[in-house]
Amino acid sequence: MSQHASPGQHRAARSESTTPESAPSAPTTSERETAVRPPSTQPTSADIRRWRQYLADERAEAAVYRDLAQNRRGEERDILLALAEAEGRHEAHWLSLLGEHAEKSRHASLRSQLLGFLARHFGSVFVLALAQRAEGRSPYAKDPSATPAMAADEQIHEEVVRGLATRGRNRLAGTFRAAVFGANDGLVSNLSLVMGMAASGVASSVVLLSGIAGLLAGALSMGAGEFVSVRSQRELLAATRPTQITLAAAPKLDIEHNELLLVYLARGMSHEAAEHRVAERMGLLSCDCDPSLSLQPELPETGDQHEAVGTALGASLSSFCFFASGAIVPILPFLFGMTGVAALVVAGVLVGLALLMTGGVVGLLSGTSPLTRGLRQLAIGLGAAAVTYVLGLAFGTVVG
Repeated sequence: MSQHASPGQHRAARSESTTPESAPSAPTTSERETAVRPPSTQPTSADIRRWRQYLADERAEAAVYRDLAQNRRGEERDILLALAEAEGRHEAHWLSLLGEHAEKSRHASLRSQLLGFLARHFGSVFVLALAQRAEGRSPYAKDPSATPAMAADEQIHEEVVRGLATRGRNRLAGTFRAAVFGANDGLVSNLSLVMGMAASGVASSVVLLSGIAGLLAGALSMGAGEFVSVRSQRELLAATRPTQITLAAAPKLDIEHNELLLVYLARGMSHEAAEHRVAERMGLLSCDCDPSLSLQPELPETGDQHEAVGTALGASLSSFCFFASGAIVPILPFLFGMTGVAALVVAGVLVGLALLMTGGVVGLLSGTSPLTRGLRQLAIGLGAAAVTYVLGLAFGTVVG
């Protein structure tokens, strides 16, 4: 429970005492943002500690948004600065509650400090993804010392940051997808290969050669596959994008007999909307009521229409490099001269750590729990390796 009334509440109380017959007026926006629930006792030491923590976190989050804004331009920069300003309003709220107790400050939470470090040194979509999770975990909705407006602010901030993070995710979606899947495939497939070969009873040198062959074959296969896949996807998307051929053809069509209506029906427009569009194209209506199909001549495309898909070459190189970087991990113990069970255990541990890391990165970017995604990757990868090891044992027994 908050322990101090705001100036706005004192003004309201004086107004009611002097003019009891007057009806209370609705609070202004500033009063809604600064109003605090009426106090009943002095703040406890627990209240003061909690408020100091909130104050430190609000200051840290405002600094994060300002640091991110330095690496942005235009609309994104304005949005981030507006978020920093909003966190400043929340900071003022806790300063007002703390009063003289605000002099002794606390350190921001580890999460806020991590966000600040990443924002200052990297300023990437990872920071926005972490900030999205931080805004979504705000305790204000359950804390009586925070105003309802502050709790609502945090919910809106989460959606704002989600939108900014989505822009960043779209910019790296294609190449990032190839990188993550390439590294994960390299880790799992080569660990499975190494485990299966070792379980079959062959010499360590054969296991090492098999791992190197698996690395090269897999990396080349992944790179070629990604190039073909992404190139084909971009060509398919380009083929399905509607053209504006109707701009040139419409003036020459027979008004009574033409198939222009079928064009818009095939694009998914309702019959009524399609008829309206035909009337516009044929010059029967002077307005252009659908700005998505402008009557003005087409302008040359200035941006990548399929940015989220990525480029074929970028995806191919990312897939090749990251598959190789993942596939080399299981053979590192053999490269350094280890043999037998010890080499397999070390390989399993190294791959497990790498799987946790790749899963955690996916979790961060997707706005979900990094730990959950990391454990899922770990279970899938080590599960596949364990199955291959059992099959290798069976194969070695049969051949032997």
